[in-house]
Amino acid sequence: MEPVYDHLIRLNGLRFHFREWPCPKAGAQDLVLLHGFTGHARSWDAFAQAMSADYRVLALDQRGHGESEWAAPDQYGTSCMVADLEAYVAALGLNHFVLLGLSMGGNVAIHYAGKQPAALERLVIVDIGPEIGASGLGRINRGVQANDIFSTPQEAFEAARAANSLPPEAHHRQRVVNNLMRLEDGTWTYRYDRALRDPNNPRQRPSAEEGWRAVARINVPTLLMRGEVSDILAPEHAARMARDIADCQLVEVRGSGHSVPLDKPDGFLKAVRDFLMS
Repeated sequence: MEPVYDHLIRLNGLRFHFREWPCPKAGAQDLVLLHGFTGHARSWDAFAQAMSADYRVLALDQRGHGESEWAAPDQYGTSCMVADLEAYVAALGLNHFVLLGLSMGGNVAIHYAGKQPAALERLVIVDIGPEIGASGLGRINRGVQANDIFSTPQEAFEAARAANSLPPEAHHRQRVVNNLMRLEDGTWTYRYDRALRDPNNPRQRPSAEEGWRAVARINVPTLLMRGEVSDILAPEHAARMARDIADCQLVEVRGSGHSVPLDKPDGFLKAVRDFLMS
């Protein structure tokens, strides 16, 4: 098994953390992974390890998340994160790479790809679109405003499990434990900026119209993945995206909610592999 490396890099005035899974094959293509809102690079560990047989895998902690630096409270919009991705691609000298984004990361990927960057070769968008289901948005908002201080990591895991019982338990625990940091008083909280949990500090997202324009400009082969019981990406919006993107495959992962890589890791891995190896 190849070693995994943790790196720090400075982009747009902030310190970013990313993980690298080298590939034993010489000249392997790069696969860049963008996590979702309140997520982190370590949430990709199992998937990245599997994909590193054929790709050099790079998972970025986006600003304010994981081990990356926190930004000013008003600097968590999509445009800031797209600029971070552009700076990251330039700093690493990536060419002809594959980009995969989940939820918030998928929104960043849509708006990045909509600029038609020459370095991008393929795209995977996971359960996000220009319009978000109202029930799903409400669920996310309630989740980030819920209790976020825990006496032990086990208590944090039990809270996450109560909110979503779909994922395989060990896989779920790994994601939760790696998203915790210890406070000075010995309690535990999530490893992302508290400003992201403030309902009075909403993140700036492009309008639906801007989103649909970006979707229509995507010019690389694209896999659009939707969770079968997702409350974020409606079936009709997924169908429209598949029509608007010139070369797009739409795959629905059975039994999965919005967090497809978490809920159904095997189905997620198969769908990505089938697309990239075709």
